[in-house]
Amino acid sequence: MSALLVGLLALAGCSSEDPGTSASVSADPTVQTVPATVQLSWIFNEEFAGEYFAETAGYYAAAGLGPVQLVPGPSAGVPELISGTADVAFSDAVTIGAAVAREQAPLKILGAVFQQNPFAVISLAGGADIATPQDMIGKRIGVQDGNSALFSALLAANGIGADEVTVVPVQFDPAPLVNGEVDGFVAYLTNEPLVLEARGIATTTLPFATNGLPFVAKTITAADATIAENREMLKSFLRAEIQGWADALGNVDETVRLVTAQFGADLDLDPVAVRAGAEEQNTLVVSDETVANGLFTISPELQERTLASLSAAGIEVAADDLFDLSLLAEVYAEFPELVALGS
Repeated sequence: MSALLVGLLALAGCSSEDPGTSASVSADPTVQTVPATVQLSWIFNEEFAGEYFAETAGYYAAAGLGPVQLVPGPSAGVPELISGTADVAFSDAVTIGAAVAREQAPLKILGAVFQQNPFAVISLAGGADIATPQDMIGKRIGVQDGNSALFSALLAANGIGADEVTVVPVQFDPAPLVNGEVDGFVAYLTNEPLVLEARGIATTTLPFATNGLPFVAKTITAADATIAENREMLKSFLRAEIQGWADALGNVDETVRLVTAQFGADLDLDPVAVRAGAEEQNTLVVSDETVANGLFTISPELQERTLASLSAAGIEVAADDLFDLSLLAEVYAEFPELVALGS
């Protein structure tokens, strides 16, 4: 990624008049844009609605970015950030915290789209019916490779030994749960349970957030080198993301269309499940903190809860080593009108 070129557009000339719609904005064709590669943690489903709006409404371009390459996962983003093949990655605090604490990975969380993480162990209602951490003891739990650190953290936070459950390697399709090959399955509350519900399959959920791990998720993360060398590019990205997510919060119908007819058109996603996922995830994006201080902000209290989650899982890391919220603070200081988009 080359250094940011001088002359990026000011927000006043870039933002749409109505932040609740996806009205397109135009970039000044005389201003040279800067490319950015963004590693997504998952496929092109509703989880990345804000990114779709930022692209199609022209917020990336208006912020002086382009082309912005959205790379689908699944991926935790750490390898791509360290290797420099991605400038920004969406991940979660446990994955990034573990990499920082145990591998001295030079990474920082710049903000969090989800104020509360949606990770959960799901089971079939009327089947294993796993409702408490202790219910997992003696059970077979399907865990994806990318979520192994998260599941280990859940066990540690609840005093359950690794030898007290049987971890079964799975992919992200919950078929092993439906077929009875596993008793529980690590999932996203905004995804697999809703997909199964749309098929008439009821599940019981064991959320990580209310069982010892209230950490932030869908974290916007960058390498220390990128922060040092391309700070203004990252701020422009955050600015466009705020606008994109504000649109997504206010227009679920358009989110469904962007997912099923455009970005995820070849994935054959169920529009009913996409809509349910979009509506559910919106409750994770908005909080009292975002209403007061803007989208993606992580309050000192939420930082402390996140660090406590990591500590309970045996991951010891200091706030200054995990978070760099100064870029987001600068964006809101320079463009205070963006704060209102967090409500």
